[in-house]
Amino acid sequence: MRNLSRLLAMVRPYWGRFFVAIFCLAIVTACIVAFTSLVRPIFDQVWSNTNFNASASAPAQPSPSTTQKEDALTLAIKAFRLNEILPPQLVQVQILVPILLVMIFFLKGLFSYFGNYLMSSVGQGVVRDIRGRLYDSTIAKPISFFRSRATGSLISRITNDVERIQFAVSTNLADLIREALTILGLALLVLYLNWAFAAGALVIAPVILYPIIQFGRRLRHTSRRGQEKMEVLSNRLHETFTGIRIVKAFSTEEHEKRRFREENTKLLRVNLKAMRYFALTSPVMEMIGAIAVAFLINWGYRQIASGAMTVGDFAVILAALYGMYNPIKKLSRVNNNLQQAFAAIERVHEVLEIKEEVLESPGAVPMPAFRESIEFRDVGFSYSERRILHDISFRVPKGTVCAIVGISGAGKTTLVNLLPRFDDFSDGSILVDGADIRGFTLASLRGQIGIVTQETILFNDTVRNNIAYGDEGSTDPERIVESAKAAYAHDFIMKLPRGYESVIGEKGVLLSGGEQQRLAIARALLRNPPILILDEATSSLDSESERLVQNALENLMANRTTFVIAHRLSTVRRADLLLVMDEGRIVERGVHDELMGLDGIYSKLYGLQFAEEVDIETLRSLRASS
Repeated sequence: MRNLSRLLAMVRPYWGRFFVAIFCLAIVTACIVAFTSLVRPIFDQVWSNTNFNASASAPAQPSPSTTQKEDALTLAIKAFRLNEILPPQLVQVQILVPILLVMIFFLKGLFSYFGNYLMSSVGQGVVRDIRGRLYDSTIAKPISFFRSRATGSLISRITNDVERIQFAVSTNLADLIREALTILGLALLVLYLNWAFAAGALVIAPVILYPIIQFGRRLRHTSRRGQEKMEVLSNRLHETFTGIRIVKAFSTEEHEKRRFREENTKLLRVNLKAMRYFALTSPVMEMIGAIAVAFLINWGYRQIASGAMTVGDFAVILAALYGMYNPIKKLSRVNNNLQQAFAAIERVHEVLEIKEEVLESPGAVPMPAFRESIEFRDVGFSYSERRILHDISFRVPKGTVCAIVGISGAGKTTLVNLLPRFDDFSDGSILVDGADIRGFTLASLRGQIGIVTQETILFNDTVRNNIAYGDEGSTDPERIVESAKAAYAHDFIMKLPRGYESVIGEKGVLLSGGEQQRLAIARALLRNPPILILDEATSSLDSESERLVQNALENLMANRTTFVIAHRLSTVRRADLLLVMDEGRIVERGVHDELMGLDGIYSKLYGLQFAEEVDIETLRSLRASS
């Protein structure tokens, strides 16, 4: 019921169309009941001229109670005064019934079209809304959310799971309403003709419903497992395709094929198990139906023979029960499909119910233009009950460069991620111009911070759009070109087939590492932020690319307050403040000469890197001389 209420909540914005669709489907049900009721006058009219009982020469006469009844056709004739409007011969059953039959099926087809179309439009609207809501919720999650979840699994929930929900709303929900109304309408018709038989049918109903419920429960569990296996498969595809260079470099194509086949086979097994429940449903329902019909035929024969029921009544009851059989059978399939949708709804709501982005304060205000300083005051941070940062305190005046160094895992990146609030610090405070950043709106805070990381994020779009990303209002081509020139990117851009309109591929795969970094720097220059974060922006580049990128970074850092995380200490010697981190703490601070004099962690790290650089330069000199 909880999942059904969730499903109906998704439909709520489309109540108008939804109820009009239900009305149309109700008209369809009325047409089915009317068609079924036409069986009665046909059989009674024909049967009145034949002998029912072989042992008697005269035709069986209906009981007084049945002769007092007026069939549906007679009532229709009186209601619409057809006997006054039409000639007597047109009122005869053999002429009027075909006319009514055509009218009934015309109305049924017309309202069935509108009902199904409207319900499908509701389903399409729901899938758009839930997919948009799920995407909005996912993209608003904190960085920690994405650390613990594979990209393929998130894509699977937004695509595969939402598709199951769409099918449930547009098709299954329409079938559920239509078939339920059909069963109800035919049941009322049977109740009108013979209440005793209708009461007996109520006794059989639980026997019919029990297997439907049991199969549905097992199918929902199996379907959830199937969706989880599909999630794993989607993640495997994403990892393989995005890491295709490594796959080919290490010649692991066969290994990846084998892993994919294994996951694909696991998905097959789960799906086959679900199909077993689907396949079992129909035979079980048919067997129950056959037993019920066998009892009915025996009972009907006795009722007609005793004169308690006309042949027409029995024929209508048979037709009604036959008309109920397919809806009941279809409802079992609908229930199975709904159980799969419910499993998808549970998985979607697991994501929606996770706390979203780092929360803004209720009274958060736009951040004023940065003027004086940034201060970390006794800042601490924990992730998954693990303490990452301890009592971090330092102050960076406007326009200065703060370099943060240390061995891998010391907490450098975690520290700078707290400033734009990618993660929320658990202790202390971060102040900008004396005001706690938690009092500012996230958009205004991040709008004054530019970030260039080691892993350059570019999109499968044009060079122009990648530079202008995050500053869509910048349509001035001259500003884009100026930013590219300052980032030493203009020359290589002009060598591309279409210049600034060239598409650079997923993650900028058509460019070299240095070219990708210079585009990222051009993007930051165009945004022109007063605060800058450089997270090992040159660590993975060759010497020539590093020289160009370093020149571009110097242009970017000019007159900005900059936080630099650098692996190569030679690049941060001129920093105004050097912070040395170890195990989540600041263990040394000062400028280069001061830290070298301490003979601590910084001087040891610098000595090791200086020796490596000397060896590399010696090797290059030997190669050049040879």
